[in-house]
Amino acid sequence: MEIDSNIFAKEKINKMLFKFAVPAIFALLVSELYNIVDTLYVAHYLGVTALAAITIAFPIQKLLIALGLLVAVGTSTYAARSLGEQNVTEFKKIVISSLSLVIVLLTVVSFIIFIFKKPILFTLGASELTYPLVNKYVSIILIGGVFQSLTAVACYIMISLKKTKALLYTNLIGVTLNIVINYILIAMSGFGIEGAAIATVFSQITAFTFAFYKFKDVLKSFNIKLTLHSIYSSVSKEILTSIITIGFSTFVIEIEDALVSVVLNNILYAEGGESAIVMIGVITKVSMFLFVTIIGISSAMQPLAAYNFGAENYDKVKMVLSTSVKAAVIVSFAFWSIFMVFSNSIIGFFINDASLLHETAGAFRLCISLIPLTGIYYVGINYYQAIGEAKKSFLLSIYREIIVFIPLSILFVQLFGMKGVFAAYPITDSIAAITSYYLLNKTLKEDFHEVKVTEGI
Repeated sequence: MEIDSNIFAKEKINKMLFKFAVPAIFALLVSELYNIVDTLYVAHYLGVTALAAITIAFPIQKLLIALGLLVAVGTSTYAARSLGEQNVTEFKKIVISSLSLVIVLLTVVSFIIFIFKKPILFTLGASELTYPLVNKYVSIILIGGVFQSLTAVACYIMISLKKTKALLYTNLIGVTLNIVINYILIAMSGFGIEGAAIATVFSQITAFTFAFYKFKDVLKSFNIKLTLHSIYSSVSKEILTSIITIGFSTFVIEIEDALVSVVLNNILYAEGGESAIVMIGVITKVSMFLFVTIIGISSAMQPLAAYNFGAENYDKVKMVLSTSVKAAVIVSFAFWSIFMVFSNSIIGFFINDASLLHETAGAFRLCISLIPLTGIYYVGINYYQAIGEAKKSFLLSIYREIIVFIPLSILFVQLFGMKGVFAAYPITDSIAAITSYYLLNKTLKEDFHEVKVTEGI
């Protein structure tokens, strides 16, 4: 099949970025909502012990999501680059390799977790009281991991072909079903925690079915056949390594959130007990909506930049990067303004106690005070992924939370107590933004000098 060389060039960059960003943001929201929906129903109908079980299981769900995005983002960027190079043969091999990789990877990881789930769950914080519930929940949700990840890979490949509506509809189907089935199984039928897990898996399988119904058009258009012979002839160490390398930064970003949660839970519990854990938990959940917007725009930039980089349209790459930074900062600032003004009302959805609500809302405003600046940081990570600078992307991806925030929060809690941890957030955001801006300027000047582009930035 001949690739339309204008697939990313017919429309203005800001319009293309919007088309890519909306479904990307929605997809990220849905990934988080699968767990949040379960949490809300379990908290309301099944009680504190069941809620604790869901919380303990969250890192496993985060791992499955991270593995799916590892392959999905790596594939989308790699595929977009091959389209920019007009390399249809390479594109077909990438598609076949990615589907094979995600099936094997998620099946093996899910199987390992299932076999060793007792020691894993106790390591994550399960007790003799919560283990039976966590065991039931995890045993079921492991079934859906491979389907959720296959859906992500298929949808991200379609994004690289400018087919963004499929992702939007797929995720809308998934989250809607999850809400409805949770209500039927838990609220109406009394299924218990198994009902929450079944609702999640059923919605994931249904979303997968719809996504692959749409994805068949891609397979047909490029004459891609998913047979043992095609898999054997397409899968190679080079392609698999490239997919994993490109997507690794996204994987790290997902995983380090879990690591930060573990660190914060420990240091804050020592300072403020259970109330401190409630505070940071609510702050994390609410701030997610701001970060989803930023990360969605940043990830939407990837296929646009990767395609034009592969096609050697370096001026276009520069415009994509500039537009993405502006969009991430401006859009996040708009949402940030709303969250700052209505912080008490928003936090009130989660906390009823007046004193704790007041304290949490104040801490929340401090934590998110410089979040719009992180748009530069996340665009930087995705830009380096798009142009194949995986090492720089990886180093930047661990910079904000692992290198800066965790040491800073541990230091500040010793110096200033619990408030020091909350103050570490805006300081970290400013450091990450300044560093990212410096690196992007330096890298772009070097890149454009090499291709003899004379405009400065």
